[in-house]
Amino acid sequence: MNLSRPFIERPVATTLLTMGLALAGAVAYFLLAVAPLPSVDMPVIFVSASMPGASPEIMSTSVATPLERHLGTIAGVNEMTSSSSTGTSRVTLQFDMSRDIDGAARDVQAAIVAARVDLPAALRSNPTYRKINPADQPVMILALTSDTLTPGQIYDSASTILSQKLSQVGGIGQVQISGSSLPAVRVDINPRALFKYGIGLETVRAALSAANANAPKGSLEDGVKRYQVYVNDQARKADDFRTLIVAYRNGAAVRVGDIAQVSDGVEDVRNLGMANGKPAVLVILTRQPGANIIETVDNVKAVLPQLQASLPPAIHLDIANDRTTSIRASVTDVQITMGIAVLLVMLVVYLFLRNGRATIIPSVAVPLSILGTFGVMYLCHYTLDVLSLMALTVATGFVVDDAIVVLENVTRHIEAGMPRLEAALTGTAEVGFTVLSMSLSLIAVFIPILFMGGPIGSLFQEFAVVLAASVAISLVISLTTTAMLCGHLDLNRGAGRQNWLLRQSERAFNGMQAFYTRSLTGALRHPLILVLAFVATVVLTVFLYTKMPFGLMPAEDTGQIQGNIRADQSISFQLMEQKFKSFVVIIAKDPSVQSVVGFTGGGGGGPRGGSVNSANVFIQLKPLNQRVAHMQTDAVVDVLRKKLTGIAGARISLNGARTFRTGGRSSDSFYQYSLLGDNIADLDKWAPKIVDALTNEPEFEDVNSDRQDAGLEVQVQIDRATASRL
Repeated sequence: MNLSRPFIERPVATTLLTMGLALAGAVAYFLLAVAPLPSVDMPVIFVSASMPGASPEIMSTSVATPLERHLGTIAGVNEMTSSSSTGTSRVTLQFDMSRDIDGAARDVQAAIVAARVDLPAALRSNPTYRKINPADQPVMILALTSDTLTPGQIYDSASTILSQKLSQVGGIGQVQISGSSLPAVRVDINPRALFKYGIGLETVRAALSAANANAPKGSLEDGVKRYQVYVNDQARKADDFRTLIVAYRNGAAVRVGDIAQVSDGVEDVRNLGMANGKPAVLVILTRQPGANIIETVDNVKAVLPQLQASLPPAIHLDIANDRTTSIRASVTDVQITMGIAVLLVMLVVYLFLRNGRATIIPSVAVPLSILGTFGVMYLCHYTLDVLSLMALTVATGFVVDDAIVVLENVTRHIEAGMPRLEAALTGTAEVGFTVLSMSLSLIAVFIPILFMGGPIGSLFQEFAVVLAASVAISLVISLTTTAMLCGHLDLNRGAGRQNWLLRQSERAFNGMQAFYTRSLTGALRHPLILVLAFVATVVLTVFLYTKMPFGLMPAEDTGQIQGNIRADQSISFQLMEQKFKSFVVIIAKDPSVQSVVGFTGGGGGGPRGGSVNSANVFIQLKPLNQRVAHMQTDAVVDVLRKKLTGIAGARISLNGARTFRTGGRSSDSFYQYSLLGDNIADLDKWAPKIVDALTNEPEFEDVNSDRQDAGLEVQVQIDRATASRL
């Protein structure tokens, strides 16, 4: 049985099928999405709840615990963690990879509604959820600056214009605005003045609330006409509040301005954002799990001109951090590498066959196999990423083998005097099943990878499928197109003429063959030495294997660094602001740094909600060829770490951004351990000891703990009987 006979006898049909395969693959290539790695995102949902003023213990016991109890009943939850701070609780749910993120979000919403009856009445709004992974790096950071407007005014525009529009962009999971807060009127009460007039805080609060009420005023009717009544009774500026009457004492009115300092400001003054040394409001964009990074960023860039036009002219909108810059460069580099690999394969084939016409046949098989694989990738919803393109690069050496086997066997019969068509039919019949067995054996090597589970299995499944698909397509091409070309292309024309390059390759080939003959003869004469060399090689291999460092993914140069600043837990915001600026100034002066943005304060319920004693920094490095000594990202981190050790009372943890990261826990480092205990007292006792022990080990750097309980606090114990009597 000859599998290639129908295709050899029908060259026109075979040519049309080949052109169809190439065209379909070329179209699929332009339809494929671009990504850094295959989509292996764990479905993660982030739940947050806020109750201003509540202690971390109250938030943990009365908010986080009821939420966990209801959220834990959802099917497919692999891991659930929570953290509580002053006024905020955050719960992170990590689902099984087979779970649909939208279906999981509906279950989370139902669980939040069911948990409402168990939550405190002081929780004024329901907990909210986001389909984001708090451990993910932001895909883009926008910096808003202005020479005339205040940070509060910039924040107001960002909150009312940018936040809503960007949340509607495909792939965006959350839009977090940091660096300031909404405009507000601040009333700083003088306790001595209150005591002098005998006025309580509740009286002041009631007066302010009444002056700012927005209630319907009714209507007036006069015969056939009806008048709707509207009044300007809402106070909006500081001047409107200063004249409000709080109470009467000795027949005279006591106004707000008599007992407090009233000023226009923002809701939370413990906020600061910086962008390249200037005060700024930062818009941090995080993608949804499974969303394509490149496509998401392109969608954002497409709407930026429209958003800039919607903002006040005094606000400047700049892209401070773009995660896709290094991703695009990496994919482009791999594409160039794959193109060089194809050219090298063709050159090697030409040097060994020493026949230009014969070289055309395997040279056609290589690009056809790659184009056909693009079609398979499109049908499987794969992306053009580092692993899929690496699989195609590796496959370049495999896909040419089948075509060469067919070509060599057909050429052997032609050189023996057989006509081309007969030689093609005879040669393909002899090696058809041999080529089939070769390809199937290669494909079988990658089958076990398809059964790997977890994120690692999902990461390499695409690599295995792409490589196996390219080998399978090369098998089909070798038995169809290659066989047809062997039967209808005159391989003898020009076979006797050789240029200088071919003559030199012939000499090199003959020399290599002679060296191999001598070395093989010597090895056969001394079998004991050969066996000892084999044993030594095995022993050396095992020894080197034990000494090799282990890791999940190799270090990569993303050109981005993320830092977290931690200061003393009892630090004031004013002092923290100074230390934050000091860190930013030192980082910005480094010659390898292109831009640096960051923020401090603004607890909130977001995944990057900070506190008074912490700050977040995002560093964008210059292109590799513009950095000092062409340093990689990790080398720049080491340099910056040494420069930033001189600021007393605060330290910074720096980490180069990584493309692949598992889990849903945010952290200041790449490795983290969870310390479990039966009560908080045990954790408070042992956590500092473990941190100190790890810090003293030379292998570790930037060791820290997210347990913060050393800040100053005041406990007010109320004597209820005396309080009620007075």
